[in-house]
Amino acid sequence: MTLPTKMKGVQLIGHGDLDMLQYKEDITVPTPLAHQVLIKVAAAGVNNTDLNTRIGWYSKGDNNSDDAGWAGNALKLPLIQGADVCGYIVAVGDKVDAARIGERVLIEPSFHNWNGETQTSPWYFGSECNGGFAQYTVIDAQYAHVLNSSMSDQELASFPCSYSTAENMLTRSQVNAQDTVLITGASGGVGSAAVQLAKLRGAKVIAVTSPNKQQALLDLGADQVVARGDDLVASLGENSVSLVVDLVAGSQWPQFLQILKPGSRYVVSGAIDGPLVELDVRTLYLKDLSFFGCTTLQAGVFSNLVGYINDNKIRPLLAQTFPLRDIKAAQQAFASKQHIGKIVLEVPQD
Repeated sequence: MTLPTKMKGVQLIGHGDLDMLQYKEDITVPTPLAHQVLIKVAAAGVNNTDLNTRIGWYSKGDNNSDDAGWAGNALKLPLIQGADVCGYIVAVGDKVDAARIGERVLIEPSFHNWNGETQTSPWYFGSECNGGFAQYTVIDAQYAHVLNSSMSDQELASFPCSYSTAENMLTRSQVNAQDTVLITGASGGVGSAAVQLAKLRGAKVIAVTSPNKQQALLDLGADQVVARGDDLVASLGENSVSLVVDLVAGSQWPQFLQILKPGSRYVVSGAIDGPLVELDVRTLYLKDLSFFGCTTLQAGVFSNLVGYINDNKIRPLLAQTFPLRDIKAAQQAFASKQHIGKIVLEVPQD
């Protein structure tokens, strides 16, 4: 197979608005290093991380270029973003078995190794290295997981980030069939994944979402829905849940601790409603609560997810697809939060 030297893709050229995204047709095709594989990208999902990185949301300082990467470092620009990738291996490095060429794979988006060398802190695909918003991308072979599924490339691209984040949160907090779980932001990619994965474990699920999305969450498996913005204590009662899976934070955050039973858990992997919250430390220690912040995937989490996919235990929620060149429209649609599930970009194949 003769591979091209140039490819189509989207480059982030700086922090700011949508004009920082440039669609180009003359980007150099990457070459896999010794421990890596070259993947022809078929589809790539849109995530909060893409938007947050573009606008500099991760920065904690006034200069949003010095620490605005996912890992707290400056980005190496121009950068190809895109962490949710479904594609096909078309070439391998010297240390990788050539028999892997032709495999259909999902990329594990959070990882520690680059060309076989362990990094001092975890990397995120499309942040510390180029990602999948292009026709070709590279990753260490161990993070390219083989698929055996009848789902479309677009459906499969809806899984990696959202579902691995949700699976990681539920793994860290040890969800089981005795749990009553409240999930905030339940109509989004991670939230809807958490609904499915918590039900897979036998837990009772209470989903928080807007009124017009409640039936969709019930259809997905939620046992109960609560309207976003409702008083959770009034709706559910004090000490009524054993786990809060939080993706929003914001002004309602103190209520999460009120509805948690003594000795229960709170796990968080997002703050789309605002990162600064008011914590009464007395509630934390008097209730013997356990808090979990989740970013880096635990060992085995992504492999478990791929197993669920291959065994048809979870289903994709594909809200909408866009051609890669229409990434700005895709991100605008994503930011409007009118969808349920995932928005996915279709990558050109020529």
